Amino acid sequence: MHAQAIEPVPYADLQSTLQARITFDTLPRQPEPGFKFDAAMRLGRAWMGQHFDGQSRHNRGGFDHVTGTPDAPLRVQPGARGQNLSVAYHQGFESNALFPLGPAGFPSLSARGEGAVALLFDQGQHALALKVHSDYVSPLGRAPEPGQVFLTLYTRQGMVIARHTRPLRPGITQIGLRRANGLPDIAGVLITNDDPGGIAIDDILYQTAPAAF
Repeated sequence: MHAQAIEPVPYADLQSTLQARITFDTLPRQPEPGFKFDAAMRLGRAWMGQHFDGQSRHNRGGFDHVTGTPDAPLRVQPGARGQNLSVAYHQGFESNALFPLGPAGFPSLSARGEGAVALLFDQGQHALALKVHSDYVSPLGRAPEPGQVFLTLYTRQGMVIARHTRPLRPGITQIGLRRANGLPDIAGVLITNDDPGGIAIDDILYQTAPAAF
């Protein structure tokens, strides 16, 4: 899609304008592998699953790869049992975080963070932000190079607004995206990645009140 459909903005800038935040701290703190969720999750005014209706999930080198055009209106679908989502205490965030489960399945270490996440908001958004944790910094510098996270933004009718690729760095990568024209039509986001250690997600910012400009 056209690059001007969205623009990257600092996470901190959106903290002051987006008043809702999704965390995973209503659950008890449990170390990895944590809690497994085989159904879609409801948090705040949003649903989370693996993909949207009309799409298919494929195994690409141990990572989830999602293809197909979503049906309208958007609806989230969970992955197969053990291949959907989990929540566990994450030392990097110092809080609970979301782990999309990849093809290896729960509780395999190689599944954690290598899956897909479909996020569906009750209300259209003009901006959103989230934090992504990739691999930890290696004190000896021997860790593999971080990968990338891929975000596809959709309207409620399943049309692609934009695709955004963000290189990851060891530790926390903060991502903020805003519609270049301010149009509040972001209804869904599909998140995948190719990071060798997998990713964890936390502190998703969004809007529940009418946007003020």
